[in-house]
Amino acid sequence: MARQRRITAWRPPLRRPRPGRHWLPQLAAAGFGALLVPAFAPVGWFWLAPLCVAGYTLCAQAAANSRAARGLRRPATAAAWTGFWFGLTFSILMFEWVTVVGTDAWIILGFLEALYFIPFGAATAAVARLRGAVLWQALLWVAEEAARDRWPVGGFSWGRLAFSQTHTLLTPLAALGGAPLVTFATALIGTLLAAFALTVYQAARRTDRFRAAWSWPLAAWTVLAVALPAVGWLVPLQTNAGAPVQLAAIQGDVPRTGLDAYGQAAAVLDNHLAVTEQYAAEVAAGKAPKPAAVIWPEDSDDVDPTTDPVVAAELTAAAQAVGTQILVGTVVSVDANHARNEGVVWDPVTGPGQTYVKRHLVPMGEYVPFESTLRKYISELARVPRSYVPGSTPGVLTVGGVRLADVICFEVAYDDMVRSSVLGNGGVIVVQTNNATYGWTGQPEQQLAISQLRAVEHGRPVLIAATSGISGYITPDGVVHQQTRQFTPAVVAADVTPRTGFTLADRVGAWPEAAMAAAALVAWALALRAGRRSALGGPSNGSGTLSASEQPDAERLEPVGTGAAPQEPESEPQPDASAPPREAVGAPVAGAAAPDHPTTARKAST
Repeated sequence: MARQRRITAWRPPLRRPRPGRHWLPQLAAAGFGALLVPAFAPVGWFWLAPLCVAGYTLCAQAAANSRAARGLRRPATAAAWTGFWFGLTFSILMFEWVTVVGTDAWIILGFLEALYFIPFGAATAAVARLRGAVLWQALLWVAEEAARDRWPVGGFSWGRLAFSQTHTLLTPLAALGGAPLVTFATALIGTLLAAFALTVYQAARRTDRFRAAWSWPLAAWTVLAVALPAVGWLVPLQTNAGAPVQLAAIQGDVPRTGLDAYGQAAAVLDNHLAVTEQYAAEVAAGKAPKPAAVIWPEDSDDVDPTTDPVVAAELTAAAQAVGTQILVGTVVSVDANHARNEGVVWDPVTGPGQTYVKRHLVPMGEYVPFESTLRKYISELARVPRSYVPGSTPGVLTVGGVRLADVICFEVAYDDMVRSSVLGNGGVIVVQTNNATYGWTGQPEQQLAISQLRAVEHGRPVLIAATSGISGYITPDGVVHQQTRQFTPAVVAADVTPRTGFTLADRVGAWPEAAMAAAALVAWALALRAGRRSALGGPSNGSGTLSASEQPDAERLEPVGTGAAPQEPESEPQPDASAPPREAVGAPVAGAAAPDHPTTARKAST
């Protein structure tokens, strides 16, 4: 039988990226992570947040596409690295104020926070293959923040997208779905910008593809992004106003900043006593209205008044001077190695009364997680002398006849901490805080911005009492009406209107966040399934990340969320006319018997 010879069909060469160009998305993602930081206080360029979301989305998709175009497996790996570099630069720069605790603690925190962005990056690229990808990519931001806010050791909620939008067109959405809805709206605008950018990119390269790129899902998401802020502004204030009362927050100041602030308890107490006595003299002289209640900051008295009769007498004298109850931030010893961070209602006659014990403690500040290990490597932790014991009940207190929703410092950044106190019918949100450790680092301004969002979210005024600043008064619309300078003794006195009732965000609680996070995870699972089917040659229902065989141009990008099918090349490249003629694939050589089923010339050899 004559020997047959198979001739491989001619195929156009795969265009590969230039050496090193596959790193460009990683570098760009790191740049966008750094650029996101000024969107937050104290700079407050809020418009950078959606722009950086758009840039990050493009980088994640470009990284995955570039890896696929080079014929490499697991394009999600490249997108995951993109997420890591974005998260690392953002976390390192955003949490720079942690350096007062220690440079090692700062680097560890930044690295741990960046780990959350690894699956986030892979998921962002994966869901690009689904229809409506702009929606799923925005929901992934909610899922990432939900995980980062809770785990490990209670999570670290600083740096959420919502906290960059504390006085913008998107802020009123907080009253409908809390901070997660604001994050979603911010991210949705960003993913839409990414989709527009890719649409323009396709239009510039191939004008005949513009209509395919612009489809009804993209138009629908655009309408949604425009409608979300409008819906928020159209919703009226959902809580009811009560009778105005005069409240005063005392800022006594501290002698020093940094961790040394913990070692100056007597001086801090004396400062707050002095400012309170001065304020009481102004009230007695008729220069200031008599307050219904006075608020002292967290750690304003770090000498346990339950064991020190001198301190207890001084607090009673201060309450008698202003003629009303004082909410004192104090530290109460449990044993030699443990204490409680409390807000104590101090009566001018009966002394200590109701108490609220801080529930969400600060890792590395109020307790040391994995203490036996971390103390070996972080020397500054030796300056955290004892661990605090968390409380278990919401901070609902009545001070001078005014019902308050009390949170202490770090707790204001956590949705459930503030919500649970408000649901106890606290008419005014009070934030007792000690930011002396982080003075002039940007952290006090960030906490003030978070308090603005909480005012809108719960439809209540917020009164902040800080040892060294920033103290302030915020109305339910998120407007800051009074604000003190840092490290300056001051009094914030205002006619505050307590409010009753609850916003929709209060009623639905964490359910919107859970639903959005679950939808994002389901979309990611469907995208992974679609990717496996595409790899096996099955049909695909999207146009996000293409396989290498579908993508002859390594620089080619598909529009997000449009559902447009991949396009075939405009024309089949022809072989060189000077080359010797090629026989059909599978055709026998001269004199050989023809096969029963010859293969076609377009079928590639395996």
